[in-house]
Amino acid sequence: MGRPVQDCALAVFCRLDLGYHAQFVQCMELAGMSSSRLPTLYIPHGGGPCFFMDPFPGYPPTLWDKMAAYLRGIPAAIGQRPKAVLVISGHWECPQPTVLHAEKHTLLFDYYGFPEHTYRLTYPAVGSAQVAMRVHELLAAAGMPAEEERERGLDHGVFVPFKLIYPDADVPIVQLSLLHNLDPGIHLAMGRALAPMRDEGVLIVGSGNSYHNLREFFSPGKDAGALSAQFDAWLGAAVESPGPERERLLTHWHEAPGARASHPRSEHLLPLMVVAGAAGNDAGRMVYREQMFGKMFSGYQFG
Repeated sequence: MGRPVQDCALAVFCRLDLGYHAQFVQCMELAGMSSSRLPTLYIPHGGGPCFFMDPFPGYPPTLWDKMAAYLRGIPAAIGQRPKAVLVISGHWECPQPTVLHAEKHTLLFDYYGFPEHTYRLTYPAVGSAQVAMRVHELLAAAGMPAEEERERGLDHGVFVPFKLIYPDADVPIVQLSLLHNLDPGIHLAMGRALAPMRDEGVLIVGSGNSYHNLREFFSPGKDAGALSAQFDAWLGAAVESPGPERERLLTHWHEAPGARASHPRSEHLLPLMVVAGAAGNDAGRMVYREQMFGKMFSGYQFG
């Protein structure tokens, strides 16, 4: 019966006396305690509140079912329950990295023209002051000091998919903004800075869409579909490349075939850069893929 107390005492001693994350993890291992690293994810969040309404007339009732099933299956796929989630959404940009601090989150209904009931959706997730401050600490250490935001709600790039992933809203959520400059190299560096959180029970999730050209979204044109398929194939190969090569390719994503046809503006792709940066040398793989409106949509997991 004395072993658990000794283990906890050793872990606490190491954390207080050494003060460094890597040494803390080593102490946990010496004590026989688990420190399982979480993967990072790049997920699609669909269109507006798509999972909580009927498709518009002319589209099949099962339109969003496969994407919804993938999102619902994430907890089982990652195999462990995180202590918190850090989300980077394609719907929040700031001049500097900005962390959402909230004890209890409100929602930002940043979509337009949808059925009235979709503006009454709820998702009563809480925040985590500890995780938010850890984001500040890691980004500052990497030379990227972050701002605080305390008034904004979770945008639909967060609450819409997470209503499916953790429907009971029982996992704390912290949101981190993109940067206005949309520089892929800087967002990869942000991810690298945040990588230690994966060993601290935090699931890092980028929420966007691997195809996001709204002008062509509902168009049945063959050219748009072909360009989407070319970019999707390139992106999948880039994600599966070894870490350094993956970062080189993602930094120059705009040079890929079909790149600008798939992303005239890159805010829905940039969350991928953050989670790829946080992945380090861990392998990446495609975990979701389907064709919708003649365009390819994919999701990825690292680690």
